[in-house]
Amino acid sequence: MDWLYSLFVEHSALQAVVVLSLISAIGLGLGKIHICGISLGVTFVFFMGILCGHLGLSIDPQMLNYAESFGLVIFVYALGLQVGPGFFSSFRQGGVQLNMLAVAVVLIGTLLTVAGSYAFGISLPDMVGILCGATTNTPALGAAQQTLKQMGMEASTPALGCAVAYPLGVVGVILAVLAIRKLLVRKEDLELKEKEDENKTYIAAFQVHNPAIFGKSIKEIGGLRSYPKFVISRLWRNGTVCIPTSEKVIEEGDRLLVISSEKDAPALTVLFGEQEHTDWNKEDIDWNAIDSQLISQRIVVTRPELNGKKLGSLHLRNHYGINISRVYRSGVQLLATAGLRLQLGDRLTVVGEAAAIHNVEKVLGNAVKSLKEPNLVGAIPISIPGISAPVKLGLAGGPIIVGILIGTFGPRLHMITYTTRSANLMLRALGLSLYLACLGLDAGAHFFETVFRPEGLLWIAVGFGLTFLPVMLVGIVAFRWMKVDFGSVSGMLCGSMANPMALNYANDTIPGDNPSVAYATVYPLCMFLRVIIAQVLLMFLLG
Repeated sequence: MDWLYSLFVEHSALQAVVVLSLISAIGLGLGKIHICGISLGVTFVFFMGILCGHLGLSIDPQMLNYAESFGLVIFVYALGLQVGPGFFSSFRQGGVQLNMLAVAVVLIGTLLTVAGSYAFGISLPDMVGILCGATTNTPALGAAQQTLKQMGMEASTPALGCAVAYPLGVVGVILAVLAIRKLLVRKEDLELKEKEDENKTYIAAFQVHNPAIFGKSIKEIGGLRSYPKFVISRLWRNGTVCIPTSEKVIEEGDRLLVISSEKDAPALTVLFGEQEHTDWNKEDIDWNAIDSQLISQRIVVTRPELNGKKLGSLHLRNHYGINISRVYRSGVQLLATAGLRLQLGDRLTVVGEAAAIHNVEKVLGNAVKSLKEPNLVGAIPISIPGISAPVKLGLAGGPIIVGILIGTFGPRLHMITYTTRSANLMLRALGLSLYLACLGLDAGAHFFETVFRPEGLLWIAVGFGLTFLPVMLVGIVAFRWMKVDFGSVSGMLCGSMANPMALNYANDTIPGDNPSVAYATVYPLCMFLRVIIAQVLLMFLLG
């Protein structure tokens, strides 16, 4: 039995792998258990590590530090790569209000953290750890620990505060949403209201009766700045269907199949003359049966050299006699305008003759197998310019910023940033499991003695306050005074606290997808702010 003893107790590389793998496997298994519809998911690895640490299990300190740092870098970089494409777009007009409300949640929590540190005599590192647990934000905890290490201070204490506050941090957001609903929300407020989706394409048919565009080419008509953008997919003339090129001249009586957004249909009716009443947006329309010569096929962009190129620069319509009506990217439909920049993995709906589509397929790639190989680049920590040298983003802040920047601007620089969703989720799960296992193992030795003393109960109460109060205050302001619908308010609050468990509750109890849309809108900015604020608090108040 000596080999079994050495496998779990004697410090070695193999022992570290075995212990961390065992903690991760058991924690992930237990994390799938639902209690009252709530599960801790991968976070259970953290508590499994605490239990093992409490029972005396340990690994070599250098191996622990390496595995913890490696897991953190993988996790936050993959997270940044995921949120990057939506990070800057979330600041556009539809998301500005929600992002400002979410930032208010972050700032109120930060102010309460500083005030609580002075009011209750809790050290700032402990208080920052409690804040990380109250907001269920492990990347921010990693950032705080890295900052303390750079300052030459004890880096394990925030993990204890995080572990103590985490359980009520999970349920605190749910309780706040439930309280707002019981106190303020009426039954009619929960009725599903459709929201305009600017990305959703709309297909309509028009007859040309406007003398102002007779004899003009499609390129000339499309250049009229007073009218919205559109794509003409098909043109009927004298009983014949064709795919018009940009040089095609429009004549009186032409019937056009136009792709745009629904809100632009009245303006396009003014432009062309008359809208037909056939519903072209039904799911069961057989586009290949509209005419006998033209077919519709979806082609995937897989050639790396096309990454970041504008669709119009390929001149596919004029060279091959085809038309691209829609572009699908990450589950979102985009209008195929000439200025749209292609990204690897885009799925283009191409209409044309079979031979022409075959040629376009060669141009775009359509080699789906090549997309199944993940592209991994860019986990490089950077410094914040303009702040004194000791203030660094470190292993938590650096990779998430690099991931966001690469995910956002990589395609424009022709960088291959496409990573399959499964690969991204795998990297995040691997990195987070490894990081949480090390974190729990390190904090476990002193966890229970911290919890079962007066200070532990105080930490639990303070952590719940940091969760509940900001969410409740901003939620009431958003719903009562700013008149934001309750579904969006709930999603915004869940996203500002990086709490997917609370989002699951909101999705289950509120009709429509407004909670998920609001969550995705505010999550990137709030995740970034949490990681940076955790470091800035420690650096400026302890430095």
